[in-house]
Amino acid sequence: MNSRDTHTVEVAGLVRHFPLFEVAPGVRIAVFNMLGDTYVVKAAAAALAERLKDVRAEVLVTAEAKSIPLIYEMSALMGLPYVVLRKSYKSYMGQAISAETVSITTGTPQTLYLDEKDRALIQGKRVIVVDDVISTGSTLNGMEKLVLKARGEVAQIAAIFTEGEDDWSRVIALGNLPVFKE
Repeated sequence: MNSRDTHTVEVAGLVRHFPLFEVAPGVRIAVFNMLGDTYVVKAAAAALAERLKDVRAEVLVTAEAKSIPLIYEMSALMGLPYVVLRKSYKSYMGQAISAETVSITTGTPQTLYLDEKDRALIQGKRVIVVDDVISTGSTLNGMEKLVLKARGEVAQIAAIFTEGEDDWSRVIALGNLPVFKE
């Protein structure tokens, strides 16, 4: 096994070591993948739910896949339904609506889809948009577009981490991850 540099962070009171991966020449990011880390999911969900307790909202929305356990746990804690925006269309999704995004981790355009059955959960509702990490804001913008297309209102944006030095003041986050430039 090769030795990979890591970046040590505290996530809702838990210490984790995130591996560093090059995403562009001379640019590395600390990759946060909470899938399989039940302790981090539960702690982060509880911390975000606490920070969001005064936000008037009726539904939580995220994009698949890494944020699904987070939004599930937040839904249980906050007593709100949740919607997962999909990254591929399946015929059972009916008349889905979509928005395009470009993720920093894939570097290619992606389309987010809102399942026909979930449109009613968003229409006319105040929505908290949730993500694990907000890096460039592209996935976030795609999620916001879909909420608006479904005639919902974005009440708040929340993430475990923001990344980089952009102005993330409109996001409730537990921390910020640096971008490492050589």
